[in-house]
Amino acid sequence: MSRSQDHGMADTTCLTEQNFDETLVATPGLVMVDFWAEWCGPCRAIAPVLEELAEASDGVTLMKVNIDENPGLAARYGIRSIPTILFVKEGAVVDRVIGAAPKATLQGIVNARAS
Repeated sequence: MSRSQDHGMADTTCLTEQNFDETLVATPGLVMVDFWAEWCGPCRAIAPVLEELAEASDGVTLMKVNIDENPGLAARYGIRSIPTILFVKEGAVVDRVIGAAPKATLQGIVNARAS
């Protein structure tokens, strides 16, 4: 599992087809799983918003799946457009946002699901 740290930013776990299930099950609270790709402009635009939400919210973890490197996970979850953020709690998908949604939309889901 690789983690990235940028000057106070929240740790972000990069998920792969090998570690996806066990990592999600082992992570308590709400997990935002960001399905993204390097070439995706909206993915790059929403990334700081997701990091900020994870850092500011107790019990919320951000994880990322690069769809180019893990096409099986994208297929498994029916990801047809990126960015797609899955909100996972106790191993189950509880919400899904497709596209670069406004921060207020994402914050509303975090507020509703993290408690």
